[in-house]
Amino acid sequence: MGKYENENVLVVSRELFDQLGAFDGICFDTDRYLLSLLNPANNYFLSRDLAEHDPGHKQIIPYVIFRHGDKYLHYVRGSKGGETRLHAKGSIGIGGHVNDTDYASPSLDTDTYSNGVEREIHEELNLSGTFRRQILALINDDSNEVGQVHLGIVHLFDLETDQVTAREANIQELSFLTLAELSERHENLESWSQICLDGLLQALRQGIINDRSSEN
Repeated sequence: MGKYENENVLVVSRELFDQLGAFDGICFDTDRYLLSLLNPANNYFLSRDLAEHDPGHKQIIPYVIFRHGDKYLHYVRGSKGGETRLHAKGSIGIGGHVNDTDYASPSLDTDTYSNGVEREIHEELNLSGTFRRQILALINDDSNEVGQVHLGIVHLFDLETDQVTAREANIQELSFLTLAELSERHENLESWSQICLDGLLQALRQGIINDRSSEN
């Protein structure tokens, strides 16, 4: 019996990622990748027990960053989380797999992906108020065994209020921190959060995202 019995996750082939232009770190050129990654001709569901140990596939992972004013949601992963390799690490992203239960007939397109994003957020957080969202970047990290089998799509949610609570026990010490405060914790963050934090600083410098400090 596998660890993730009966769980099937959305994947693309590593070959497709290489054809589109493999990269390490963060990439803001989302148009180059998303149409192909979310094209039902290119993606399919695979047993998670197989996918977690098969670098020939990339599991598509929504990774959502939450911002209120100039502060970003931070939490520590508890020991009850599904991914044991990330326990006790700090994180600025809520992420998870797109499962076959998110399937939106007739095709594995953006509706299926969006269903996965909404489900993951609802499972892990209670959000109050309205929010604005955007897809900010893609993230890849082949330097470790977790990153080798995952490809992240980074979303930025701008929240009307900072009234956010956890719905799962593995989300601990939840708080909103400035980029300066997060930078002080850089070494204790999981690798994707380290890359995203550096990417946020870059995006603010380049005007890819707006500075919201006046709204706090």
